[in-house]
Amino acid sequence: MVAKLLLNLRGVPDDEADEIRALLAERNIPFYETPPSRWGISAGGIWITERADVEAAERAFAQYQRRRLEKARAEYLAARRSGAVGTIGSAVREDPMRAVVVLLGIAFALALLVLPILLLAW
Repeated sequence: MVAKLLLNLRGVPDDEADEIRALLAERNIPFYETPPSRWGISAGGIWITERADVEAAERAFAQYQRRRLEKARAEYLAARRSGAVGTIGSAVREDPMRAVVVLLGIAFALALLVLPILLLAW
């Protein structure tokens, strides 16, 4: 028995991890989970315990990821059509003062980067 990592849980939303656990349980694929480390070095993972089940688990996981991608893409396109997705223009219209402050901050940072070059050139 050699365990194989199916999913590193770093950055994985809770609902997705729950759905993966349910998918594996539904298909009777034995797995175990390692918890995240106390200091954040490891995020934990879902491991397949039996070598014979690895291929089936990876196939099921790939199908799940395709379905989740299609669902997320459809939700994004629907939100975009309804105008719920913000753009740079809408952000500037909603809060023009914030846009001005951000642009001034960018200009200041660029000036700090260019200043040593200008001082050396003189």
